[in-house]
Amino acid sequence: MDKLDSSIIEMLSKNARMPFIQIARKLRVSESTIRKRVSNLEKKEVIKKYSLVVDTNKIGFENVALVGVDVMPEKYLDVAKKLTEFEGIKYAASTIGDHMFMLEVWAKNSDELKVLSDKLKSLDGVTRICPAIIKDTLKGSL
Repeated sequence: MDKLDSSIIEMLSKNARMPFIQIARKLRVSESTIRKRVSNLEKKEVIKKYSLVVDTNKIGFENVALVGVDVMPEKYLDVAKKLTEFEGIKYAASTIGDHMFMLEVWAKNSDELKVLSDKLKSLDGVTRICPAIIKDTLKGSL
């Protein structure tokens, strides 16, 4: 991966719908060069997918929370599988640090968030959950 690839990734990270011709003009190369580079980045799975970032409030989700989850080590894989099945969990990651898993949870209101939290707590093997409701996003998105 070279400087051109890095520049393409940076531009697509800001706007994944940016036309290749526009990227080419900004980087002063041909559109076909951009098309080939992006295709190569996709084949190498450097670019894994293109995603959509939405304003959760505008689509009816008043509560977005990051939730740390701790589990008994012997139940780690079972809990990991169950976490992927929860509808309200939009992002789940296995982590090293304060918690074994970090989740991004969307809920329509605080009651729905409480129900989801209670379901998480009741999973066999879960020892602790630590929810933090996001007030404002300062930079980036998950």
